[in-house]
Amino acid sequence: MAELLAHAQPLKGVDEVSTFDADGRVLASDVFSPLQVPPLDNSAMDGYAVRCADISTPNAVLQVTQRIPAGSVGTLLAAGQCARIFTGAPIPPGADAVVMQEDCVLLDPSDHPIPSIQVRSFPTAGQWIRRAGEDVTRGAQVLSEGQRLTPASLGLAASMGLSTLRVARRPKVALFSTGDELVMPGDIAPEQMPAGAIYNSNRFFLRALLSRLGCHVTDLGIVPDQREATLNALRDAAAHHDLILTSGGVSVGEEDHIKPAVQQLGQLDLWQIAIKPGKPFAYGKIRRATDSDCHFCGLPGNPVSSFMTFLLLVRPFLLRLQGCQQVAPQSLPLAAHFNWPRADKRQEFLRVQLNASGGLELFSNQSSGVLTSTVWGDGVVNNPAGQAIAHGDMVQFISFANWLN
Repeated sequence: MAELLAHAQPLKGVDEVSTFDADGRVLASDVFSPLQVPPLDNSAMDGYAVRCADISTPNAVLQVTQRIPAGSVGTLLAAGQCARIFTGAPIPPGADAVVMQEDCVLLDPSDHPIPSIQVRSFPTAGQWIRRAGEDVTRGAQVLSEGQRLTPASLGLAASMGLSTLRVARRPKVALFSTGDELVMPGDIAPEQMPAGAIYNSNRFFLRALLSRLGCHVTDLGIVPDQREATLNALRDAAAHHDLILTSGGVSVGEEDHIKPAVQQLGQLDLWQIAIKPGKPFAYGKIRRATDSDCHFCGLPGNPVSSFMTFLLLVRPFLLRLQGCQQVAPQSLPLAAHFNWPRADKRQEFLRVQLNASGGLELFSNQSSGVLTSTVWGDGVVNNPAGQAIAHGDMVQFISFANWLN
């Protein structure tokens, strides 16, 4: 992972986009607040703004001399006065507490020509008041360069008055599959599939994963298992993209043309990763006449291997290209409610599901071709090489929801 990420230098170029459209983008510069939030002391409750000094005896009576809804500003409270106030409204000068309306009784107007309340509690100074700047102080850094924006951070930026944000430009990714056995859903009906043919499932989940990461995706379809066709596809894609992502053809068989084609057009820096599923993964670069070289990532053809190597390797690579600092998924220690006695020499990622007891159940078939395991599962157990698992052992769980966010 570290060796791969060392190649992922942030892309040149910055986009300024509407804050509405910045969800999932990566900030290109720090954001500082031009104001304090909230701008004024304000009420955290519907009730009455009071002076604590006026409520020194039980059932104190105060005159209601003003009404302050949110968006209005009150006037100075004199001794014996209070203000009807609503959540979010500024605290009037002179008031030092808010009493909830449930603790007050509005008195009969026939006995009190000036509207009055009886206060049935003893407030303390500062009660139910949100202080100016308690959320954000003026000049404070509220968002950081390299931070991936979420709906909450967009709301925070908007509360600073920011209608646009500077974000890293989106990576341009060319996607294609290799394999003469692949056909597209809709081209051939299931009952008419020829022997040896399979539907191209990888193309669908890889395209969706790329889109979730904010990439501009060019889908180049299926490239035939031919050396010249592979060379042409790589050469053409490299001219206009930051990354070429392929699925299949990265093993060492006679019909696997990706590896020698990348070596002919550039260089292959990584080959075969000690993880299961996902051993045949390739990284390299395609030379081009102008600008920097185009990155290349070659995923294995088996669907679970392709899915997992994307999450483990390509996802952090693409995030780092956008300048994102936090690229590793979070893991949680949870109890294994299964036995896994067959320790493997490779690091394993076992598809599991959370059960009602808070433990993890193992999918019965951990083959790299069983895509149903990724739909059934809530995530994977990151199991170190050479480690068996017994029922009750604590293991490291990574959720698909965390990865796919």
